[in-house]
Amino acid sequence: MLTTRFVNGAPNWLDVGSPDIDGAISFYGGLFGWQFQSAGPEAGGYGLFQLDGKTVAGGMPLPPEHDSSAWTVYFQSPDAEATAKAVEQAHGAVLFQPLDVMGEGHMAVLRDPAGAAFGIWQPGRTKGVDVAGDPGSLTWVELYTPDVAAAAAFYHASLGLETSAAPMPGGDYTCLNPAGAGEDAMFGGVVPLDFDATGAASGAYWLAYFEVADVDATVAKALETGGKVAVPAASMEGVGRLAQLTDPHGARFAIIKSEPPQD
Repeated sequence: MLTTRFVNGAPNWLDVGSPDIDGAISFYGGLFGWQFQSAGPEAGGYGLFQLDGKTVAGGMPLPPEHDSSAWTVYFQSPDAEATAKAVEQAHGAVLFQPLDVMGEGHMAVLRDPAGAAFGIWQPGRTKGVDVAGDPGSLTWVELYTPDVAAAAAFYHASLGLETSAAPMPGGDYTCLNPAGAGEDAMFGGVVPLDFDATGAASGAYWLAYFEVADVDATVAKALETGGKVAVPAASMEGVGRLAQLTDPHGARFAIIKSEPPQD
């Protein structure tokens, strides 16, 4: 599972962009107990979501013409410029060119060939989030894509990610881990998108999972505060209880109460 012992290729940051950042602060604060700390006037409204003084995510306002919200997952890169070039060579796209973030690190926002947006973070003073895997923090990520094999090839070429198959009810689940780190370093998976009656798949995307103490109570709280249920809460043997939600402006995310690892 995801930890803060970050290695190249593993998720090390995430943030939400919202046309109503104050509303997002209120929603996620009520849901996870997060507090918001501004990064300062020079940061353009960007700030840090914190839990007990530890940073768990970032948040930023979007221009008024953006009427929807989205989470972006960032993966650790040793060289943001080189990774951006590797993404282009693998037929992805660079949405925001690599830039220095006030000495905290270098970031870029990219898109894979199927349309899923993601970020890279080259650590500077900020290595990544302060906590992962605990209640209220990032614990897993999934890529939803119409072509699992093509996605695996792209992320191997651009980020060095490796895949393995885990048997699950209904078929194998494709797991992700950093290059050379082995299956003990798994941090996410790849899920095939469903196709509609026309044979088209909906857009590819990355989904962040947050650990919670009580999935059903968190779902209820989300509904009370303007969120919606995308996939109802369900239990999965060997995994835990999970649900997929959207915030009041449509940002997708998931919650999970993980089963403790088996000895």
